[in-house]
Amino acid sequence: MQDIISIQLYSLRDYGNLAHQLETLASIGLRHVETIGSHLANATETRALLDQHGMTAPSGHVGLADLRERFDWVADQAAAIGISQLYMPAVPPGEREGMPADYWRKLGVELGEMAVRMKSRNIGLGYHNHHWELFPCSDGAIPFDLLIEASAGSPLTIEADLAWLVRGGADPLAWMNEHKDRLSAIHVKDIAPQGENLDEDGWANVGAGTLDWPALHEAARSHGVRLMVLEHDKPADAAAFARQSYAYLTGLSGEAAKTVRSA
Repeated sequence: MQDIISIQLYSLRDYGNLAHQLETLASIGLRHVETIGSHLANATETRALLDQHGMTAPSGHVGLADLRERFDWVADQAAAIGISQLYMPAVPPGEREGMPADYWRKLGVELGEMAVRMKSRNIGLGYHNHHWELFPCSDGAIPFDLLIEASAGSPLTIEADLAWLVRGGADPLAWMNEHKDRLSAIHVKDIAPQGENLDEDGWANVGAGTLDWPALHEAARSHGVRLMVLEHDKPADAAAFARQSYAYLTGLSGEAAKTVRSA
């Protein structure tokens, strides 16, 4: 099965309005995007613009507050856009570091229950990692492990942001293997060499950084992941990021498809 190559619209948040963003991405060749929470508020317009440019949004991000306060609304808006997989991308800023182990256990239970409810609406729910979930709690427990263990038995999946894992000190290959049964998507982003791209918070266009994306891409595919979402948290030139990263990832995906056909 071929990759579904998408791009996180958060990467283009400073690149004009949604119409301009989609027009640019479509001209590059992209046909899939990952929405952000604000796009749910204008689901009809979002869907119309996607249709206009021959694009789809197989996945989207949604904040924890919206899931808690208006769950059915989230599901309705996601369905209107055509989203089949939602990801909760981050806990509130004040709750990212220094929280006790019980906080992460309770969050895992809560998200697992939400994933069950969302599945009844034919939409998946997953968690998107950063690096702070890898910083130990006061008792030495790893927040991410606590969250995943507490959601055991639920359909909660993982959107693995491998670059954030590296920044958190994890081995992304080993990490993906450990959580292979939960993986449903990969955020494809890159880290610039040390001291470079400081105006971009040290991120790089995919393929121009330090991560071994051929190996990471191959490993992700070996675990059954096909949704590959390009992202850059702070691109100096969003269009150039999208163009160069899409070309690079398309090349990797093409080689992977050739390997499968020849096997």
